[in-house]
Amino acid sequence: MELKLTRPICFFDLETTGTNISKDRIVEMAVLKVYPNGNKESYTWLVNPECEIPKEVIAIHGIDNEKVANEPTFQQLATKVHDLIKGCDLAGYNSNRFDIPLLAEELLRAGIDFEMKNVVAVDVQTIFHKKEQRTLSAAYQFYCGKELEGAHGAEADTEATYEVLKSQLDRYNDLENDMKWLAEFSSRKKFADFAGFISFDKKGREVFSFGKYRGKQVEQVLEDEPGYFGWMQNADFPLYTKKVLTAIKLRKLNTKLS
Repeated sequence: MELKLTRPICFFDLETTGTNISKDRIVEMAVLKVYPNGNKESYTWLVNPECEIPKEVIAIHGIDNEKVANEPTFQQLATKVHDLIKGCDLAGYNSNRFDIPLLAEELLRAGIDFEMKNVVAVDVQTIFHKKEQRTLSAAYQFYCGKELEGAHGAEADTEATYEVLKSQLDRYNDLENDMKWLAEFSSRKKFADFAGFISFDKKGREVFSFGKYRGKQVEQVLEDEPGYFGWMQNADFPLYTKKVLTAIKLRKLNTKLS
């Protein structure tokens, strides 16, 4: 089944130096852009992370320090990547919890004000786990009847993820071929930031989801404990979390002024 798209969707996958969203860096990125008319374009970049890639990580994706030594940094690629995905919906495998948050960090470090407003994100892994509970390689075998050659290679993983989503739509009649619906179905708990430090209560208000103020409304905490904002801004939180926190504080300030 082909996807019903109202605008382009970018399937993407990252290979990185590790799994810490705040600290780790991209070493390879692949993007498969699918247009509403069915046309596709694919891009793959090796990226110099400007830091050492740990041996245990090299053993997983096979990208060593020598291989990326002369490749462009993400700073050099950032504008091209942002222009490619701008105005598109996003999709990936475990992308809501890892790829999108880490990409957001890289873009913000590069000085690009990445924003997810009006963008939906379809996480194919969540659909798969809700239906079958398996890995990407197993999903590819289960849904497409093929062996995934080159697993943990960004390009192979993006192609496989695209094929799996189409096969999922063929297999499950209750899945709607609509990106907004699929994004809602493939999402877990809704968060204001990618990393999950700020969530929403039943009334749609931002609340902290960690620490001593867990469950407390963010606006109220910032008003009662103004030093908490400074602590979070100076601590090792993701840049996107700090961006969301700043927006909440400015919103509250503008409300007071008006």
